[in-house]
Amino acid sequence: MNILNELKARFADALKSLSIEPGEYLDLVRQSQDAKFGDYQANFAMPLGKKLGKNPRELAGEIVSALKIDDLAAAPEVAGPGFINVRLHDEWLEGQLNAACRDDRLGVSPVAEPKTYVIDYSAPNVAKPMHVGHIRSTVIGDSLCRTLRFLGHHVISDNHIGDWGTQFGMIIYGYKH
Repeated sequence: MNILNELKARFADALKSLSIEPGEYLDLVRQSQDAKFGDYQANFAMPLGKKLGKNPRELAGEIVSALKIDDLAAAPEVAGPGFINVRLHDEWLEGQLNAACRDDRLGVSPVAEPKTYVIDYSAPNVAKPMHVGHIRSTVIGDSLCRTLRFLGHHVISDNHIGDWGTQFGMIIYGYKH
């Protein structure tokens, strides 16, 4: 579960119950920058109050009254000119973490619209011996491939072997001599 998306959905329901169209205001629900203000905060009461011609702090109070998040957070508090601060319950977070750990995907959902990626990686120079420096591009390329596949994308991975001229020349020379 995405906590931010869950909170946005709950705030959207609260706003709709007050006959307010949430629209772009949900973008102002975000993780708090400072823990003393809670875990998440909603900062849309000020611009919304201005638009509706209402006192932002009173509007924030109405939103908090309509907000149904008792199962996941303590009662939200209105601070300052109309900030809404939310503190998540430790027990709820623990439950979410346990559920994510039991999930094979660790709570990461596949992408809605998979794309095709072509990743060319490693590609050591075949005319020279391999060494430890080749590991970096191999590991990075393989990690990208695995991550994109895990997210649901179609991945074509390639280890393009460049110029074979020297190798074939050596084979022909060895065959003739």
